Order: sequence, then structure tokens, then C-alpha cells
Amino acid sequence: MSALRIQEFYNDRVVRQFTVMTVVWGIVGMLVGVYIAAQLYWPSLNFDIPWLSYGRLRPLHTNAVIFAFGGSALIGTSLYVVQRTSHARLISDKLAAFVFWGWQAVIVLAAITLPLGITQSKEYAELEWPIDLLITAVWVSYAVVFFGTIAKRRVKHIYVANWFYGAFIITIALLHIVNNIAIPVGLTKSYPVYSGAVDAMVQWWYGHNAVGFFLTAGFLGMMYYYVPKQVGRPIYSYRLSIVHFWALIAIYMWAGPHHLQYTALPDWAQSLGMVFSLILLAPSWGGAINGVMTLSGAWYKLRTDPIIKFLIVSISFYMMSTFEGPMMSIKTVNSLSHYTDWTIGHVHSGALGWVAMITIGSTYAMLPRLLGLKEMWSVRLVDTHFWIHTIGVVFYIAAMWIAGVMQGLMWRATDDDGTLTYTFVESLKATYPYYLGRFLGGVMILSGMLIMAWNTWKTWQQAASTEPVPVLPPAEPAHA
Repeated sequence: MSALRIQEFYNDRVVRQFTVMTVVWGIVGMLVGVYIAAQLYWPSLNFDIPWLSYGRLRPLHTNAVIFAFGGSALIGTSLYVVQRTSHARLISDKLAAFVFWGWQAVIVLAAITLPLGITQSKEYAELEWPIDLLITAVWVSYAVVFFGTIAKRRVKHIYVANWFYGAFIITIALLHIVNNIAIPVGLTKSYPVYSGAVDAMVQWWYGHNAVGFFLTAGFLGMMYYYVPKQVGRPIYSYRLSIVHFWALIAIYMWAGPHHLQYTALPDWAQSLGMVFSLILLAPSWGGAINGVMTLSGAWYKLRTDPIIKFLIVSISFYMMSTFEGPMMSIKTVNSLSHYTDWTIGHVHSGALGWVAMITIGSTYAMLPRLLGLKEMWSVRLVDTHFWIHTIGVVFYIAAMWIAGVMQGLMWRATDDDGTLTYTFVESLKATYPYYLGRFLGGVMILSGMLIMAWNTWKTWQQAASTEPVPVLPPAEPAHA
């Protein structure tokens, strides 16, 4: 007995929505970043208005860049990848729509509450309990959509990109719930159930793994799909990708205490965080080498394809950041770097070099395909964006590295009688010129995002089609 199979189409509507908001939130988040960078050089720019103060806008900047820009990119690309690699439509269109609108609601609520000073005062977890509950509902829905689509896949194999996306989804759910257990005392205020050193350890178990799984594992899923796709070659070593996955998720969870060196945290916990951070270098570089070596035999494409430039240079920044992080976790190095702008430089080499560049490259690769086109409206503008962004990132992080090492050396310098050689104000005065460099680097990065927005708009205007793309049977190559 035979029956005609009903033609199934990919749900690209939600992917297009997340793609557009990735660009929008990227501009918003980086604009806030540039504004508060300007405040460091021109403090009067807060205009004595509380909700424009650095202390309130900085968490808005981090949330906008990480969760609005990065989160929209991760959810959008994962829903694109899971359909193509599973040869199946998303399991629920309504649930996917809820994930999109729910995530945007979370971002808008963050943009309202953080400038008003409504905060838990936890790094990367500032949002108060009602918003945390909404995040939980959205995230569970996202997990159902993603894993439900994998469950209905029409191919036996689960491609490695989905492993990384899946680990990111599960781990972020665990981190979010455990770190945000709190006792509400009002609609806008709650107190954590943890206290003292335990609260600090739980927070940085969360904080570093937000970096490890939100800003690393999820974007590695992006790397494992879009790099081979854009290069037109299979991943360099599929076996290495599996080793990379299991090694990374086994080790990353225990590196958080390196944020608490020389604090009230037990010394054994500090040392454990340092040791796991150093071990982490191996799987991080193994995965990065796997991505870069995918270009073997096709290195010439770097000269002609700016999207590949974005993707490969992002991996280079990933390698640099994942070398620098373990080195900074070593106690003797940490005694110099902690609380200085060196840490700010390290964070931004990962956020702007790795996360932003892999996101931008993947978006440029995916958007034309979502619109029935072969390439962006202007490939030259993509190349221009690459150079402006890269130079801006280097300018930014170099300024912070120099300032940070200088700060660390000034703060530990002592005279023969054991008194401090420099006052704190003197170290601020010495740092002041580097804040201008930081600001100028940020302006370049923001300018690149504006170029991307213009290119995206013009590409959308010439869209050949936004008609549904049919799901191809497993015997045929997946739609790019």
C-alpha cells in the first residue's frame, strides 16, 4: 500500500524574524556600549540623570549584546540549522512564534527595568524574578521546538552542530534556574537563597558557564554548520568534532572559580578552577583548529569571499581568547590582571572578535538564502564591514590590554618602606588616554553594524522570494 507524501516546507519565517532582530539589537547594544565608553572619557555625559549613569547602563549594554544580539542569533541560526540537518519542519509553528515574541519581550523588559535600577546585582543575571520566570517559559518552549524537531528528523544521523546547540540549550536552562533561585519580597525585588562565598561561587559557576555555553558552545554549533557550508567542504575532522564536544562540555562546567582568585572562596576551589581552566585549552584549540583546517585546499577563498574572512578570523579570536583566559586564571598572573582593564580587553576579544564576527559572518551567509538570493546586495560592503570591524576590535582590545597591565603594575608598586608608590587617582589619570582609544574602537565597530543594517535592508528589498522552501528528502542534498 502506498500513499502520496504531503509536501512539507521549512519554517523560515521565525528564522527571518530572529535574523532581523539580531541586526537591530546588535546596533542597540553596541550603541549603548559606545555611549558608556564615552562617559569614561567625558563623565559629564551622564547629565546627572540616574538612568543614564554608567552603573545602570553597563548591565543594559551587556544584556543587550549577549542576550539580545547573541541570543537572537543563536536561536535563529539553531532553528535554521536543525531543520536543514534533520530534513524536517519545526515541530510547532505556534511554539516557535512564542519563542520569538517571548524573547523580544524579555529584552524590552530588560531595557526598561535596568536603567530604572531594578536589578538583582548579579553579573549577566541582573533581571528580577518576574522576568526570570518569563525567560524560563521561553527557554523551555525553545527546547521543545529544537529537540522536538530533532525527534521527528528524517535522517538517522544527528549532525554535530546540533550537539553543540543542544548542550547550550540544556546547560543554560540549568544555570539560569539554579543561579536565580530567590525569595520575592515584591514585584521588583527579591533576595537570593544563597549568601556570602556560596552566593559568589554559584554566581560565577553561572557567570563563567554563561560564557562557556551561551557564548561558546552555541556559537561553536554555528561554526560547525556555516564554515563548511560557506567554504563548500566537509568539516576537516568529524571525529575531532565529537572529541571536541565531549571534552568541552565535561571540562567547562568546573572553571568558574577562577573568577574568585584571592577571595574568601576556599583555596582548593580556587585552585580547582585554575586547573580546569588550563585543561580547557586543549579542547578549545582542538575545535578551533578543526574549523580553520576546513579551509584546507581552499585557502584562496579568503581572498575573494569576505564572509569566509569573518568566519575564519572569528575562530582566530576564539583561539586567542581561549589561550588568554586560562593564562589569566593562573594565580600569579591573576594577581596582576584581576580588577584591571586587561580583563575588559579579554572579555571583548571574545565578545567582539569571536561571538560578533561568527554571528555577522553566519548572518551574511544565511540571509540571502532565506530570501531566495545567491548573495548579499553588496559583497563590497561586506568586505568593508569586515575591515572596519576587525580594526575596531584590535584598537579596542589593545587599548584595554595596555591600560590593564599598566594598572596592575601601578597598583602593586611599592616604595622601599612598603608604602604604595601610586595613589589610585594617579592610576586613573594614567589610564585616561586609553579610554579614548576604547571609545574610538567602539565607534568603528558600531559603524560596521550600521553598514550591515544598510546592506541587510537593500538585500531585503531585492528579495527574489520569501516563499516557503520545500523540505528535501534525505537522498537529496540539504537546502543551503
